[in-house]
Formats: sequence, C-alpha cells, structure tokens
Amino acid sequence: MVYTEPRYGSDTIVDLMQAYGLEYLALNPGATFRGLHDSLVNYGQGRPPIIECTHEEIAVFTALGYAKVTGKPMGVILHDVVGLIHANLAIYNAFLEKVPIMLFGGTGPMDTQQRRPGIDWDHTALVQGSAIRDYTKWDDQPTSIQGVPESFARAYKTAVTEPKGPVYLCFDVPLQEDPLPPRMPSINIDRVSVPSRISPDPQALAEVAALLSKAENPVVLADFTGRNPESVGYLAQLAETMALPVLDLSGRFNIATNHHLNLSGSNLVESADLILALDTYDLSGATTRRDPASRLSSSITPEGCLVVEIGLGDLGIKPWAHGYQRFQETDLSVLADTSLALPQLLEMCQAHVNKNSSLQSKLQQRAGFLAEQHQSLHARWNEQLEAVWNQKPTSPARLAHEIFQAVKNEQWVHSGNGLNGWVRRLWDITDPTQYLGRGHGTATQVGTTLGVALAHKGDDKLVVAIEPDGDLLFDPGALWTATHDRIPMLMVMYNNRSYYNDWEHQKVVAGIRGTPERNAYLGMEIDNPGPDFAGLARSFGWYAEGPIDDPDEVQAALKRAIDVIKQDGRPALVDTVTQHR
Repeated sequence: MVYTEPRYGSDTIVDLMQAYGLEYLALNPGATFRGLHDSLVNYGQGRPPIIECTHEEIAVFTALGYAKVTGKPMGVILHDVVGLIHANLAIYNAFLEKVPIMLFGGTGPMDTQQRRPGIDWDHTALVQGSAIRDYTKWDDQPTSIQGVPESFARAYKTAVTEPKGPVYLCFDVPLQEDPLPPRMPSINIDRVSVPSRISPDPQALAEVAALLSKAENPVVLADFTGRNPESVGYLAQLAETMALPVLDLSGRFNIATNHHLNLSGSNLVESADLILALDTYDLSGATTRRDPASRLSSSITPEGCLVVEIGLGDLGIKPWAHGYQRFQETDLSVLADTSLALPQLLEMCQAHVNKNSSLQSKLQQRAGFLAEQHQSLHARWNEQLEAVWNQKPTSPARLAHEIFQAVKNEQWVHSGNGLNGWVRRLWDITDPTQYLGRGHGTATQVGTTLGVALAHKGDDKLVVAIEPDGDLLFDPGALWTATHDRIPMLMVMYNNRSYYNDWEHQKVVAGIRGTPERNAYLGMEIDNPGPDFAGLARSFGWYAEGPIDDPDEVQAALKRAIDVIKQDGRPALVDTVTQHR
C-alpha cells in the first residue's frame, strides 16, 4: 500500500529531507533505520534517491565528493554504532575538507524494554553522536518526533554555514516507527536563513593593499580559496594588477596552471619580503623545510619577511583533531570570507596603481620577470618528462602526460591522485570545475571520486579518476556502486604495486640506523601476487583493460575506454603499472 499523507515519524524525516533539497542519500542497509528506509521507498516514492554502498566509509566519501563539486550537502544514513564507527575516517576527512554533509543515524531502541537480546544492546550507545563529536560541527539525538523539525533546521543551517562541515542527527527506532502524534510543530523552511558571509575590516584590508604596493618580492599562497569559484577570477585579477606570483597549495583549484603568474613549485618563498596567505590553514608547511631524519622543521622565509593572512582563521577548530596545523606568527590577520575580501582588496590595489606611475613601472618589470620564471619552470618539467619518457614500467610523469593527451579534447574533471604533482605540472587546468583539490591519501579517494562522478551524472562531463592501487584495495565495493547506480567515470590505476609512501619512510629509518635498505619493501609491497584490477573491475560490470606497463600502449587503451563510456554509459578502468615514484 502506498500512502501520501505522513503517518509515521520516519515519514516526517523524509518530508524534511525533501524540503531541504537533499538530492541523494547514500547508505549501507541497517535495521536501526528500517522505518526510515521504508518511508524513503514507499511514502517518499524514492525521493531522495538511494545510493546503495557496500560500506559506510564509501557512503560518506561519496557525499564528500558530491559536496566538493556542488557545495551542497547530500545525506548519508548510518546504522547505529557499528555503521557510525565504520564511517569514522570519512567523517573526519569531511571535517578537514570543510564540506557540508547531513549524516543521519538510527539507534536503539533506547527504551531497554523494547530491545532484542544481544544485538540491540551491543549496537546501542548513550548519545551516539559523542563518538564523532570531535570532528563534526554539531550533533543531536532528539528524544521525540516533535523535536525533529527544529533539530533538522539547526543541523542544515550549521552544515552550510562557513566554515562548512558535517553534522549528525540520530533517530531512535521508536521515533521512526511509531505513529505520528495528532499535532506536529513545524518550521518555516523559507525562514531558515543561512548567515551572510563575513566581510573584512576595511581598515585592515586597506593596510594589506598598502603593504602589497610597497613590497618588492611579494608572494601569494592560496589553498582553499577556490572553494568559492568566483574567488578564482578575483585572485587572478589581483595577481595581474599587482604582479603577484601565486603559489597554489591545491586545497582547491585557485589559479590556472598555465597562467603566467602561477609559480607553484618555485622557491620564491625563500626570497619573499611579504607573504599574503589566502585560506591557508597549513601556513607553516608552506614556509618551512622539514628534515625527514630529525623530523624538525626550519623556516625558509627571509628575516624580516612580513606575513599577512586573510581567511576564516581558527573558526570551527576542535581540540581533539589537530587539522588546524602548527601555530604560525603573522603580522596582520584579517578574518573574512575571501570571496568578499578579494574583490574589495582588488579595488583598493587598483586605486594605488592608478595614482602612482613609479609603482606601475615596478609592477611591469616584476610581471615580466615572473612570466620568465613561469616559462622556466615548465621548461624544466618538460625536460624531466623527456628524461623518463621511455622508461618501463611507466613513470608518473609519462602517465600524467598520456592521460591528458587522451582527455584534453573532452569536457573533463580530474579526481583522485595527482601523480606526485605531475597532473598540475603537465595538464592545462583552467577552470575550478576541472580540479577539486588534493586528497588525503590512502583509503580516501575512490569513494570521493564516486561522489564527484555522481554530481556530474548526466551532464556529459568525463570524470577522470587517477586511483592508487592501495586506495582501491580499501574500498573495492565502490566499483559495484558505480555500476549499480549507473555512475560513469574513467578510472586510471596508479598501480606501483606498493605502499610506497611508507616504503620511503622505511628507507629513511634504515639510513639513520644503518639497517639494510633492501629490507624496506617488507610489509610494503602490493605484489606476489599483483592484484588483477582489470579483472576485479570486470567482475563488477566495468569495462576494463590491463595491466599495462608499456607507456606507448597507455593512450590507445584510454581512448578505447572513453569510447565505451560515451557509447554505453558504463564506467571504465585502465590498469597502468607504474614506477614507484
């Protein structure tokens, strides 16, 4: 029987999900939200659509990738304590990435008289959200269905307010399954207003403009600025107006890779007299050099270099998770949303330039020097590519080149691994939609890519996922979800048959201790046997080729895979075997 008027508590939750515009719900099935599941399928008639995942970690990472593309939250439902704990890593990464996600949980029954022996007790906790409270923005476990509309409104508003982040609502089984009371409170959703963005102090911003005008060797560090795509254009205009080199730290896309003032990868920080850091949470990491043996860092900025930061600073930090990074001394800190600060700073800087002919001359000379530095960087990278061109197995640099040659005429979106920086060195990345920022390492990427591809489902863009072997082995079930929910993508394996990041650490320790470096591979290889990733993908319904270790064969295989994606709408995988680094 299908009904259209809400009858149970879970029907009200579905009404709220629809009203707040949640476009998808990712989940792995669980008994503690059986009432909500039934309401989604029958009362809600499949809205929001369910994305069925084989693991809760995949479900949350899917929402993370979706939010990085759209800026909007999707929903994830997690089964009591066990599902919540399975999802921990992904929730933590969403907190670090500052993306909005609406997490929902089932629990209980909290009334002990209603519990089944054994499993209901094992899987129930007192205030379930306490397990993730250190890395969510807010959580709640309303005790009655009457309290759910208010709790939902607060959760949504909190999730989408900068700095954005995940929130969690937990619903007791009886709250979902019991009939609705005669009267229910309501919230006027049109009046659930998101706070306006934080505007900068005009006096502080005027001081920044003055400092930029006086500086001889200024450098801009940009990390998460591109989370608001409109900021990218303002940053480029500011750089052009003031002849500022921009070092993109790649938390998001911040400036085109082929822009003549993109000096990412240069050592200009070492000669800077002014650093302007935009949405840079790890400012210390960009201004220090670390000795891997001693584990100590030392500053690379010249004595007397001024440091100015604009961003949301320490808003939203939590004491448990140290994602806030090392404390960095600054000479001027401007608390503001850079999407508002950059256009105002640009206008102030333009006023300085327009009334000062000597400043115009200085900026013109500096712009010419920086353009030469940009060309020199790219020439050096091309020489490095040429040096490894014919090596087998394929080098990361050559693989990056071959992938770009195969996709450059498509409307593409990069996701996943950056091939040790070679993607950003060799690809022409010119738009915020093409590059969504760096990831957080092993066990985080395939689920995120699934969410990126879900966000682009139906828009004819080719999602190009560079997928490390170790990462896919954590969550191979994501391949099944892609096929089951018809989410096309091109996945290119970065298959170096090892956990080489840690292998390198073992080499460092061996060098310090004098132990045999030849033993560093033990416990690090993903070989003997080498996984058959193409066979794994085919078992889940993908088109797949490989393994391929000859770089001359890569591009043709990629083009065949792209043809299948275009013609059949199927996901496709090409397993490329690569050098370790």
